[in-house]
Amino acid sequence: MKQYKMISFTAILSFVLFLGAVVSSINSTVIAAETDITPNAEAAILLDGETGQVLYEKNADTALGVASMAKMMTEYLVLEAIEEGRISWDQDVLINEYIYNLSRAPGLSNVGLTQGEAYTVEELYRAMAIFSGNAATVALAEVVAGTETEFVKQMNDKAAELGLEDYKFVNSTGLNNSSLLGQYPEGTGENEENVMSARDTAKLAYRLLQDYPEVLDTASVSRLEFRDGRSYPNFNWMLPGLIYEYEGVDGLKTGSTEFAGYGFTATAERDGQRFISVVMKTASQEERFSETRALLNYAFSSYSEQEVLEDGFVPEQDSITVEKGKEAEIAIAGEGSLNLLLESGEAENYKPVVVLDEESLTAPVEAGQQVGTIELQYTGEGSSGFIDGDDKMTVPLVTQGSVEKANWFVLMFRGIGDFFAGLWGTVIGWF
Repeated sequence: MKQYKMISFTAILSFVLFLGAVVSSINSTVIAAETDITPNAEAAILLDGETGQVLYEKNADTALGVASMAKMMTEYLVLEAIEEGRISWDQDVLINEYIYNLSRAPGLSNVGLTQGEAYTVEELYRAMAIFSGNAATVALAEVVAGTETEFVKQMNDKAAELGLEDYKFVNSTGLNNSSLLGQYPEGTGENEENVMSARDTAKLAYRLLQDYPEVLDTASVSRLEFRDGRSYPNFNWMLPGLIYEYEGVDGLKTGSTEFAGYGFTATAERDGQRFISVVMKTASQEERFSETRALLNYAFSSYSEQEVLEDGFVPEQDSITVEKGKEAEIAIAGEGSLNLLLESGEAENYKPVVVLDEESLTAPVEAGQQVGTIELQYTGEGSSGFIDGDDKMTVPLVTQGSVEKANWFVLMFRGIGDFFAGLWGTVIGWF
């Protein structure tokens, strides 16, 4: 009987150990699935939508076809023209023969437009932003700039102004020029297409949201009800009510051509936290949404705001020399805190470094006088910094009090003391 019990216990123990190994393997697989986010896309990038902090990137600086994601630049220029009063939402736009023919071209995304009929700027903008209407986009380009050729010049000029680096715009729509019925913009090639890097695409989306947040009022609309009597679904199928619905998604722009593959610039917000993601050159409509979902899942589940530099941080060098002052030095400290979106344990990879403007100050010195900066330097692996520069990773380094200038009598005796100290040092040196 004792031998039977021992065998049973051994069998049970073996089973428990085996089960534990299986569970451990499953957990490891789950963890790997959550953290391994390398998307099936030629290029990708993920940003904090509020600060532009880069959270993930893959092949982000290679210029690729962007297709209709280029319409984000058209949206920017239209919204800018509205803001500056150069055009208005209720302004009528007469549909010419070219725009009409383009709206009927087979295989292109378009709403029904009638030649000789007037449509408002708002109607055409909604057709562009919701259903990616190509003819409506060209009509808007002509309204803003007179011709699409001039509008393309404005697109490239604005790209340079926004700090984009790896881009070329050849039309307002993102189509291949060969689809424009022979009327592609002057100075561009018959088979050219717009290109941008994932980083530049994300930067454009970030600036669009920062400068014109009202873009989401239209980008978030799941279906366009147009005056031709038809209902057009948004190509962003992650919006509410569409087949890849994802909580919090309210923009921004899809794109696809044979050259560009399938791309998607998405943005989503939950509990006040917004992210921006870009995937470029995926293999299918479904894949661009599944890869975006994976990026957003990773963002919402893995990142939280953490304080990496507290207000009033005192660096190791906690003072600076003051010349001709009543005191010989003054305390210094950081002014303001720094918060970043980080994964667990990442805060330790950011180190504060003091950068002084000058090695010393000359009295008088005022309280709160900036003497340099405290910069956060990233010592880990992977992405760091911000889409529009790293200046957001610094705080001013300021004086923690004031120092008055010493009077002439004190300065005279200091000078005498310094003279004899130097003389004594010279004498000692002789021996």
